[in-house]
Amino acid sequence: MLFNYHTHTTFSDGKHTPSEVVEYAVKQGFGAVGFSDHAFTSHDTRYCMVDLEGYIAEINRLKVQYKDKIQIYLGIEEDATEPVKRENFDYIIGSLHYIVFEDKCYPLDSNYEYFSACVNLFKGDTLAFAKCYYEKFCAYIERRKPDVIGHFDLITKFEELHSSRFLGDTRYWTIAENAVQRALETGCIFEVNTGMITRGGRSMPYPHERLLKMIAKNGGRVTLSSDAHQAEHLCSNFDKAQTILKNIGFDGVYALYDGKWQKMKLEKE
Repeated sequence: MLFNYHTHTTFSDGKHTPSEVVEYAVKQGFGAVGFSDHAFTSHDTRYCMVDLEGYIAEINRLKVQYKDKIQIYLGIEEDATEPVKRENFDYIIGSLHYIVFEDKCYPLDSNYEYFSACVNLFKGDTLAFAKCYYEKFCAYIERRKPDVIGHFDLITKFEELHSSRFLGDTRYWTIAENAVQRALETGCIFEVNTGMITRGGRSMPYPHERLLKMIAKNGGRVTLSSDAHQAEHLCSNFDKAQTILKNIGFDGVYALYDGKWQKMKLEKE
């Protein structure tokens, strides 16, 4: 079954309206689609949603209009720095897009210049940066227990586009693997996010294959996610992600269907 639950629209930083996304999904034979526009962040309004009421009303309207063609779910991608009212949504993707330093929020997911500014907060000490990121993210995951953990190792976003800061350092892996273990203990679903592959910034999805192996070994759950910002990317690079998951040893991924997260088998090649 085709599905995607990490989907952005014109309500935040996406290219297409929810209606256009649904039309595309129906034509492609999707069984379910979930919307997860960026929740409002008062410290940075460049990419987030400002019309929450309109968003909720529109997704609920589409649920009714297309109820005989596709299952539609109302989700949101909240930032760990500013949680939403959970009861308003069918599911929540929890992500950390900002580093809070001396009461100011610094974006680490916008572009390389912003990311470099985050590194500079720690005077170039990338291990201190990694410890801060994972500690804040894991504390949020443990407290909030979002349905889905968004792009877990986001701080590695620029490892292939620019000089590597993390993946070649064994000390980084100790930090990241300890963080995965903490997140695993919450039972939350990890998304396998192909968004940066589609946008040309990475050759592999989040989380890194090494972390995915750890998740598989410990019985963790994963879902496929394209982090789509336009309709035609709803299942972009899912074939590649599924091959990676099967090679690691996953036999299924989780999908929100008939109102609950269900395991969908990965077909053997």
